[in-house]
Amino acid sequence: MLPPRYQRHLLLSMVLMLALPSVCLGLLEGLYCGKQNCYDVLGVTRESSKAEIGKAYRVLARKHHPDLHRTEDAKKEAEKQFKAIATAYEILKDDDSRTDYDYMLDNPDEYYAHYYRYYRRRVAPKVDVRIVIVVTLTIISVIQYYSGWQRYDSAIKYFATVPKYRNKALEIAKEEINEKVHNRKGKNRLSKADQKEEIEKIIIKVIEEKMDVKGGCAKPTIWDVLWVQIIIFPYTLAKWLWWNLLWTWKFTICKKPYGREEKLYLIRRHMKMGQHQFNSQEDRQIEEFLRLELWIKENFEEWRRQEEEELKKKMAENPRYKSYRRYMKNHGPGRMTFED
Repeated sequence: MLPPRYQRHLLLSMVLMLALPSVCLGLLEGLYCGKQNCYDVLGVTRESSKAEIGKAYRVLARKHHPDLHRTEDAKKEAEKQFKAIATAYEILKDDDSRTDYDYMLDNPDEYYAHYYRYYRRRVAPKVDVRIVIVVTLTIISVIQYYSGWQRYDSAIKYFATVPKYRNKALEIAKEEINEKVHNRKGKNRLSKADQKEEIEKIIIKVIEEKMDVKGGCAKPTIWDVLWVQIIIFPYTLAKWLWWNLLWTWKFTICKKPYGREEKLYLIRRHMKMGQHQFNSQEDRQIEEFLRLELWIKENFEEWRRQEEEELKKKMAENPRYKSYRRYMKNHGPGRMTFED
């Protein structure tokens, strides 16, 4: 009885001896035509042209087609031969696949490389990746554009219900409402339901056309679409680099005083807000930021500290927050009861 170590060496040697003939021939089980040579299956040589390979395939396909045989055994054998012929033809009709197969025959020792080349080609996408990218970007852009319009319409309808915007719109459109709704007489007089509907239309129209809707609720434009952003990206990048160079030259090197736009930019950066989010601030609030000189880092830190303290005081005086704290103290996650 051999020791386990020698038994493993003996088993490995036997496996290698069994695999050696097929490896030496360049034929691997599970790859291409398996243990058969694809050229031999079609009865052609490696020097045969693509036309000769196609002709040999058609002749053998007609000969071994399962429908041409009557008995069950003959059909099974013909089906087996037909699949082998079809597989060989699929490999040899394609120039790239045929090149890989010839490489395997010429380099039988590159065992793992053959598996990689074979399965890389089989799992490679059949559709051009560029087409997939274009279609994907187009779908995203269309969804982005229409979702932006839906969000905008929802925001306008919401603003029409907010007293602040609604009263302002009614004041702006007072003459138009009197002309189209209240001053009608006789047969042209509208019912109460129609009057209400007409007033709502006028309010929405005024909010859209004459009131400045900013921030994330702003009207979407074609420039916001992903496709357009990708196309103009070189221009956007060049503009951004030029802006930074000018900023460094004017305010870091030359020490020039900040203008209004530069002050607002610094305030927005301190607040860590996006452009749309900052634009949604009221004009009165923005003027207050400028009055407090929040573009200066020290002033902004002091203002933020005061705002946080003020918020804490309001929350401490809020009855709902007091109730919430009382509940968390008595029934919060830090307290365990038998009911748990």
